[in-house]
Amino acid sequence: MHLQKYIWIILIFSSHLIAQKRIENQKLIWYGYYNQLKWNDKWSLNSEIQERHFYNPVAQHQLVFRSNLDRVIKGDWNISAGMTLFLQSPNDPDSDSNLMVPELRPDIGFSNKQKIGLLTISHRYKAEARFFHDVANERLVGGFRFSNFRFRYQLGLDFPLWKEETKEKLLLRLKDEIMFNAGRKIVENTFDQNRIYLGLNYKINANCAIEVGYLNWFQQQKNGIDFYDRDIIRFSVFHIIHLKRKNND
Repeated sequence: MHLQKYIWIILIFSSHLIAQKRIENQKLIWYGYYNQLKWNDKWSLNSEIQERHFYNPVAQHQLVFRSNLDRVIKGDWNISAGMTLFLQSPNDPDSDSNLMVPELRPDIGFSNKQKIGLLTISHRYKAEARFFHDVANERLVGGFRFSNFRFRYQLGLDFPLWKEETKEKLLLRLKDEIMFNAGRKIVENTFDQNRIYLGLNYKINANCAIEVGYLNWFQQQKNGIDFYDRDIIRFSVFHIIHLKRKNND
C-alpha cells in the first residue's frame, strides 16, 4: 500500500510539472555571411554577419557581428578567441517595441576535426562571458553590465553526397549544439538551449560555398517553466580569402 501511495504522489507531481511547462513555437529565417581571412596554414581571422527575423508575422529578432582569431595548435586542434556584438530585438514578433538591446560576448574556444572514411566529425567547445546593456523604461541607459557565463558544445557530422574527381562538391551536414548557463544570476535556467541542424552545403569552388538548412532551436527562459521552440530556415554563404599567395613551385 505504501508503494502504491508513493507511485501516485510521483505521478501527480510529474503531471503538475508537465502542466506548468509552457512552450511557444516561433518561425524564423536566418541569413549569414561567413568570411575567413587566411594568413597561412596556422593563422586566420573568422568573421560573420547574421540577420535573423521572424516571419508570419515579419519582425526583426537579432543581428549578430562576430570575429574570432583562430590558430592551429596541434594536429587537428584549433584554438580561437574573439568578440561578438549581439543586437537583440523583442522575442515577441507582435511587440510594438523597436528597442534593440546590445550585448557583448568575449569568448574562447577549442575545435577539432577528424576524418573517418568519408565522414568528417567535428567537435567545438566554447566559453562566453555575456555583458548586456542596461535598459530602463524602454530606453538604453548607462553602459554594459556582466550577466553570466555560457558554455557550449557542438558535435558536427559532414558526409559528401557528390564529388568531382577528389573534391567534395555537395555535403550533407548534421549538427547538434547544447548550451549551459553559469553565474549568480542563473537560478532556474542552468540549461540554456539546444540546437539541431540539418543542411546541404554546395562548394562553388575551393574558396566559396553556399548552404541551406533547417535549424530547431529549443530554449529555456529565465523562469525555468517557459520555453521557445523555434523552427528556422537558414541560408549561408562561406567565403575564404587567402592574404598570402600560395607558392606554385
